[in-house]
Amino acid sequence: MSKEINPSVALSAEAIAPEQMGFAKALVKWQRVHGRHDLPWQVNLHPYPVWLSEVMLQQTQVSTVKAYFSKFMLRFPTVQDLAHAQEDEVMALWSGLGYYSRGRNLHACAKAIVARFGGEFPRDQESLMSLPGIGPSTAAAIASICFAQKTAIMDGNVSRVLARYVGYEGDLSQSVHQKMLYQFACTLLPSKAQDMPTYTQGIMDLGATVCAPKRVLCNLCPVQKTCQAYARDQVLLLPFKSRKVKRKQKSIFWLIASNARGEVLGGKRASSGVWGGMYAFPEFESEGDLRDAVPQGVNLRVLTVLRHELTHQSLSIHGFASLSEPKHRPKVRTASPKTALDPWGSWAGFQWMSMKDWAQVGRPKPVEDFLNQTVQAGHAW
Repeated sequence: MSKEINPSVALSAEAIAPEQMGFAKALVKWQRVHGRHDLPWQVNLHPYPVWLSEVMLQQTQVSTVKAYFSKFMLRFPTVQDLAHAQEDEVMALWSGLGYYSRGRNLHACAKAIVARFGGEFPRDQESLMSLPGIGPSTAAAIASICFAQKTAIMDGNVSRVLARYVGYEGDLSQSVHQKMLYQFACTLLPSKAQDMPTYTQGIMDLGATVCAPKRVLCNLCPVQKTCQAYARDQVLLLPFKSRKVKRKQKSIFWLIASNARGEVLGGKRASSGVWGGMYAFPEFESEGDLRDAVPQGVNLRVLTVLRHELTHQSLSIHGFASLSEPKHRPKVRTASPKTALDPWGSWAGFQWMSMKDWAQVGRPKPVEDFLNQTVQAGHAW
C-alpha cells in the first residue's frame, strides 16, 4: 500500500469499479440504523427547517447550531414569519453565530420565497439557486431531502467522503477537480428517487461522524471494504488541497464609551464589508486616532485585547473604555483621505444604547465580549 498521492493525476467517473456501485445502497442501509435521527431539523423534513439548518451549518459546528436553530424556529416558525420580520431582529438572533452575511441572506431569501413563490419553496435545484444565499450544495440538500430529487450535494463532509471512497487525488482547490468529483457524486447516486432523502442525510452523517478529517473511524464505515483510500492507506491524505487560506494580520481600535445612564455608544455598520449591517463601537485605525477623538477630560481604561479570526483576516481588536461620561459624541478627524473612524466603510451615525437596545440588534461576538468586560468592571450598566 502506498502513502503517496499524485495530485496531477485525475480520475474520471468511469474509473469507479463495479463493486463500488453498491455505495448508495450500503449508505442508505447504514443511515437507517446508525445515522443521526435526533437533530432538531430532522424531526420535520419540510423545506423551511432543512433550509434554515443548512444555512446555519455552513462553517459552523452542529453543537453550536442547535441552540440557534431552536431560537429561530421558536421566534419564526414559518418562512412567512421570517420574511415579515425586521432585519435588526433577525440579526439580533443571529448574533454570535458568525459569517453574518448568512443572516442577511437568510432574511432576503425568506422575503423572496414569499414574494416570488407564494411562501412555498421551489422543488428543483435550479429554481432554489435563484434565491439569495442558496448555492448548489444547499439547493441540492433541499431538493434531495425534501422533494426526493436525484441531485448530488457537495459540502465539505461529502467531498471528503467521496474523495476518499474513489481515491480521488486531484487538487480540490482547483475548480476542474471539484467538477470532476461532482461527476463521481452524480454517478454514485441511488437508482431509486425515494432513497434520496435517506442517502443525502447518510452521506452527510458519514462525513460528520465516521469519515471525519482527522478522527477517522474506518472500522465503523459501511463502505470500508470498497474504499480506495482505505485500501491504499491514504485516508488521512485525502482530499488534497494545495492552496491554504492566508490570513492578513490587522489591528483595529474600538472606543467603548459609556454615559452616566449606563448606555454605550454604538452605530450600525455599512451593509457591505466585515460585520456588514451589524452594530458596533466607533472604530479607529490607531490608538492615537482614537485618543485624539475622545472629548477632553475623559480618561480611558485599556481593555484586554481580543483576537478574532475571519476567513481572510486575523484581527487584534484593542478596546478602550471611558472612565467618565463624554460630554458629546466623539469627534472624528476627516483630514486624511481614509477616515479614521471606520477604515472598512461609512457609518450611519451613533447613538447612546442601553443594554436592552444592544440585545435587540445584531452585534458581532467581539462587541458582546467587550460589553461584558465593561459590565464586569462597572463602567457600563
